[in-house]
Amino acid sequence: MKNKLIITVDGPAAAGKSTVSKILSQRISYMYLDTGALYRACAYKASECGILSDDERSLSELCEKMKVSLKKVDGDMRILVDGEDMTQKIRTEQIGFLASEISAIPAVREALLSLQRTAGEKGGVIAEGRDMGTVVFPYADLKFFLDADVRERAQRRYLEILERDDNADYEAIRIRLIKRDQQDMTREISPLKQTDESIFIDTTILSVEEVVEKMSGIIKKAIKK
Repeated sequence: MKNKLIITVDGPAAAGKSTVSKILSQRISYMYLDTGALYRACAYKASECGILSDDERSLSELCEKMKVSLKKVDGDMRILVDGEDMTQKIRTEQIGFLASEISAIPAVREALLSLQRTAGEKGGVIAEGRDMGTVVFPYADLKFFLDADVRERAQRRYLEILERDDNADYEAIRIRLIKRDQQDMTREISPLKQTDESIFIDTTILSVEEVVEKMSGIIKKAIKK
């Protein structure tokens, strides 16, 4: 397992987790496991079916019926729900916020937990999310926790949305991020938190390349041990 590590990358929204995890997975030929996308997929289906985020019974039934699968394409992960590729459809602020709400539902987390563990059980994976190092892979070989000042995170998300929508509102995005942080950190089930063994990286003033290089150096040392 020396060259097949399980690496987790946790942290709040827009801290840079997805970007650096994708780049790292390509550089070391690991699979990138975007667990947040699984919750977004469930949120998308719930929205499509008109199911509210506090309707536990309907959400539980939805999770039992829907078939979620992961497909590796050129080192990247595609999310398929009932045979439909939803990888791009789930990338909206509305779905992201809804995903944060339904992720607090025990039935939803339970339904996706085994899928996540199965995807990474053989190692050679970089699992990115909010409870990867605490719940999904508590036995991970390496754990990272990325964070940044909320104003910087809001600016990153603003520029990201601006590429798709000319009506992006920075202040609305900042407020939504603060609310989402509160939801993620205070929920009873699998709250967002840093473990004692996690390697903390503040990405506020670091470029993507600087973060990647920092993490890459740590990973290389771990593989050589």
